[in-house]
Amino acid sequence: MKARVAVLVSGGGTNLQAILDESQRGNMPHADIALVVSNRADAYALERAKAAGVKSMVCLRPGLEKKLLEALKENRIDLIVLAGFMTILSENFVKQYPERIINVHPALIPSFCGKGYYGLKVHEAALAYGVKVSGATVHFVNEVPDGGRIIAQKAVDVLDGDTPETLQRRIMEQAEWVLLPRAVEQVCKQIVEEEK
Repeated sequence: MKARVAVLVSGGGTNLQAILDESQRGNMPHADIALVVSNRADAYALERAKAAGVKSMVCLRPGLEKKLLEALKENRIDLIVLAGFMTILSENFVKQYPERIINVHPALIPSFCGKGYYGLKVHEAALAYGVKVSGATVHFVNEVPDGGRIIAQKAVDVLDGDTPETLQRRIMEQAEWVLLPRAVEQVCKQIVEEEK
């Protein structure tokens, strides 16, 4: 038995690709990547899903959450993975999936997180503060942005001369793309064991 996973995306889908690659390598035996959902019709992540043979769909506003809930139920989704999904889900939505939604954040929570901290803004803030170490965090999602219980973290050195873009790239390569697939497998394994 495998836990059925939906990956929610808004952009290029590099974190989605990391999950798909690890799954294809056989490193995620408890996870079935069953659905990719984007809130943008032009997201390149949809092409990645298509190339991997994973069902995908677009959910737009208004009514995004209603459509999303219907799709999740229809596809019997056990775990929701936010992989660069640029929409904050409502408290009402999150409460329907307690400890069944995970997110990757490009900093070491509790630093540089919460409302307004996303994408390059996180790395701009880290560099402006002068931190010597940043990284990524995978955490459960609750009603507080970036406020859920931490599953995994990985530190990445900040180098002299880093720009937000170079730091973002290094954190993706050294932390996000490593941590996220592992965390998905870890949570899926727990789900499978609970349902046995």
